[in-house]
Amino acid sequence: MEVLRDKGLVYEGELERPKSLDPHDEWEPVELTLFRSSQFGDDQDRPMKKSDGSWTYFGADAAYHFQKAQNADHLVNIWGADHAGTVKRVQAAVNALTDGRVDLDVKLIQMVRLFRAGEPVKMSKRSGSFVTLADVVREVGKDVVRFIMLTRRADAPLDFDFAKVVEASKDNPVFYVQYAHARISSLKRKAADAGVSLDTPADLNLLDEEEIALVKLAAQYPRTVEAAAMAHEPHRIAFYLYDLAAAFHALWHRGNDDPDRRFLVENNPQLSRARLELALGIGQVIRSGLALMGVTATEEMR
Repeated sequence: MEVLRDKGLVYEGELERPKSLDPHDEWEPVELTLFRSSQFGDDQDRPMKKSDGSWTYFGADAAYHFQKAQNADHLVNIWGADHAGTVKRVQAAVNALTDGRVDLDVKLIQMVRLFRAGEPVKMSKRSGSFVTLADVVREVGKDVVRFIMLTRRADAPLDFDFAKVVEASKDNPVFYVQYAHARISSLKRKAADAGVSLDTPADLNLLDEEEIALVKLAAQYPRTVEAAAMAHEPHRIAFYLYDLAAAFHALWHRGNDDPDRRFLVENNPQLSRARLELALGIGQVIRSGLALMGVTATEEMR
């Protein structure tokens, strides 16, 4: 408070009559301790203390963020969408308290709706009927919850269906990505049986156009991570991993009808070594991306 008062940003004053108040209703202005948040992009000045001298929520928020800003040059808050109205005032306080040195980025998170086989899970505060995040994790596992939660932008609502998030199909992104990694792990285990040695140098010139296209997609990983970090949008990594897994699965399925297009080709160790190197590189990217999301890279699918 003293920091703001020394800067002339706190004063004793009265708020304007609320516009939402009926003209016929009585209004008695009260002197409050106000912060000049209107100088920093807010709609009006905001009270930091109530008429009884106790702190407002905004006053406590300003003190909290001032403390956090002492050892930071950028702050990120994750709030529910119902707090949208307080964004400007808190950003204004951080701006004033740090002389513009620290930026506050507020991510407003939309609601998650739970479904079971397409039917919404009914919850009620009044009856005490609700599902906690711990309940969801216990039922489907932390990997599923983390990955699915990160497949949406922060400002987009999410429908979480207990049945769909555990089904083994390409429509389930966490399964599809983990399945790609499991397939790659199986290739590594089968390499020795196919007469392919990892000690042998891989000649990537043997790869065809579709395989080179997958190499180029994998090469976009560092840029994708950087863009996700700069924009504070981790869903970009989830989308990228799904696209990478889909491209890998497409190459895998080529071998269903033509044995010469499999990753491990019988009696052709050089081509097999090149394709194995490609697969191992994709596996490394998938492991790295999943690790950033806190999700396990599965070696085998049950």
